[in-house]
Amino acid sequence: MRPEILFPLFRPITALKGVGPRISKLMEKITGEHIVDVMWHLPTSFIDRRFSPTIAEAPDNTVVTLEISVAKHFPSRNRRAPYKISCFDETGPMDLVFFNARGDYLKKQLPEGETRIISGTVERFQGILQMTHPDRIGKIEEKDEIQTVDPVYALTAGVTNKTMGKAIRSALDHTEELTEWLDPAFKKQKKWPDWQEALTTAHHPKEEEDLFADSPARERLAYDELLANQLALALVRRTVRRAAGRPITGDGKLRQEIRNALPFDLTDSQENSLEEIKADMAEPLRMLRLLQGDVGSGKTVVALLTALIAIEAGMQAVIMAPTEILARQHMETIEPLLVGTPITPVILTGRNKGKKRTEILERIASGEAQLAIGTHALFQDDVEFANLGLAVIDEQHRFGVHQRLALAGKGQHVDVLVMTATPIPRTLMLTAYGDMDVSRLTEKPAGRKPVDTRVMSLSKMEEVAQGIGRMVSKGARIYWVCPLVEESDKIEIAAAQERFEHLQSLYGARVGLVHGKMKGTEKDAVMAAFASGEIDVLVATTVIEVGVNVPEATVMIIEHAERFGLAQLHQLRGRIGRGMAASTCLLLYGAPLSENGQARLKIMRETEDGFIIAEEDLRLRGAGEVLGTRQSGLPEFKLAQLPAHEELLAAARDDVKLILDKDPELQSPRGQALRTLLYLFEEDATVGYLRSG
Repeated sequence: MRPEILFPLFRPITALKGVGPRISKLMEKITGEHIVDVMWHLPTSFIDRRFSPTIAEAPDNTVVTLEISVAKHFPSRNRRAPYKISCFDETGPMDLVFFNARGDYLKKQLPEGETRIISGTVERFQGILQMTHPDRIGKIEEKDEIQTVDPVYALTAGVTNKTMGKAIRSALDHTEELTEWLDPAFKKQKKWPDWQEALTTAHHPKEEEDLFADSPARERLAYDELLANQLALALVRRTVRRAAGRPITGDGKLRQEIRNALPFDLTDSQENSLEEIKADMAEPLRMLRLLQGDVGSGKTVVALLTALIAIEAGMQAVIMAPTEILARQHMETIEPLLVGTPITPVILTGRNKGKKRTEILERIASGEAQLAIGTHALFQDDVEFANLGLAVIDEQHRFGVHQRLALAGKGQHVDVLVMTATPIPRTLMLTAYGDMDVSRLTEKPAGRKPVDTRVMSLSKMEEVAQGIGRMVSKGARIYWVCPLVEESDKIEIAAAQERFEHLQSLYGARVGLVHGKMKGTEKDAVMAAFASGEIDVLVATTVIEVGVNVPEATVMIIEHAERFGLAQLHQLRGRIGRGMAASTCLLLYGAPLSENGQARLKIMRETEDGFIIAEEDLRLRGAGEVLGTRQSGLPEFKLAQLPAHEELLAAARDDVKLILDKDPELQSPRGQALRTLLYLFEEDATVGYLRSG
């Protein structure tokens, strides 16, 4: 159970001052639904209202706080004209200017003949100082309250900084001092404040340095989050490790048959990875291994050969993919390889219904189906295995630590191999897969040619559209990816629709379209037509980013390439260059290109190594962006900023080792405080892996 001291922090945000049902819906988009989420929403900059000159001394275009006497109101004659109020102090006059003003409200706020404190940006107009829409207006006794530093927060449409600031101040009122979970010597060495003080300080920056990632308050909060992350992963890993596995070894006959049938030799890194996996499976402990392979590095073959180890040992194996398209693709790759062996794989996805589904479930439950391929439909409650020994998860989605455990629960002591085609920087590896051993596939299979990547301005779009006719006539198949539009899927689909219609006017029925809002069956039909060559040009949104395999496709055109992250561009480019023919990728950019945009396109031109690209992506965009990629399966941090806090991550990892060596069940006073920390960062499920206490 969550400790009682944290109950107030997990109340809905409607419990905060100024947050009603309407505002809460808007705020939740950027913060989250609980008070604790609002508390973690740190300011991005601030407005300094401490400068309080006289009217005569006030410099142009500067934020000032002034003490003024109100002389006279000049209401506007029509709605478009401004409402003016003339004011003065002992050094001269000034005007306050309001548009679309409510006169009665202004007369109440700024009564003639009275003194008021105002704060806002001033400018000179025809020699007279003026302030348009002051940010703050108050009475003399409120001067200290107004003449401070206002934090500025990231906002969403409909939520003002004033509303957000008020909600955050109210959230901080819900906090209490918590028992310290940091190591006292480490905290002292770092000169970090207590938790509650750190939170208050972070929300009240006084100087620019207070906003930096290395300010003591922000560092302390980031470390808390990373410590919770690393402790949770270590507990999960320990739970999995403790759960005795069973040694799984096969006689190698099936694997040899498949190897003989392969039209190519395995690469060195495929061989090394298979050796590591084989050694893990032979241990009496459960395997929990991550196979990191770049786009097109041959993960599916490794997955199949791994599955055969379990099958040779008389057990069942499953291979799970995040989408229907990918699951069917695994099936299409694997099924022909198993022809002539006694194994007939089955596929189970959300699309299997009724009698067909029942038949598949019976084959899995009886053990007749030794290999099952599918989507997360494989892990619904009614799916039972006779003797599941291995689960392979193609992790192209947010498949978190806890799901990894749930899945392993489908059998006794199931070995787990997770695969990812997203090369993940080493730093982020620790935060997402710190509970796993890692194998890497670093080479491309033999015979694959490098992709020729070129960068061109969007102004040449028409030439490109005309030029693809020549490529098609030579037998090329072409992907045309439409721009990523953050605001709305609708705009993204409209852009794809428009490009599709234009290309269709040039090339007729040889052009197809896929986007995320199409039904699975429609998408599959178009993809199948592209794969078989009925369609030569496939216009798509980023739905093709993941795992689509058409070896005949040799051209990739990406519109507005500057809007995509490096990892995404790399994933998209990985859809071509899968056959033996030379391939070309055209990155069309819109001018003007930002420095960051230029750097990204330059890296794409220079290298195809996903691991180099991932490290560069982290350096250029920071982890917030890299982690924010929708399919990365990486945790999103609210306080920690990677790579800025990379050293803190390493420290947290070392700290966790010491903690669990000394106090494995977190029973000591520090251990109990660390349990609170886990609950604070919503690692509730992980606490369940500790003996109660």
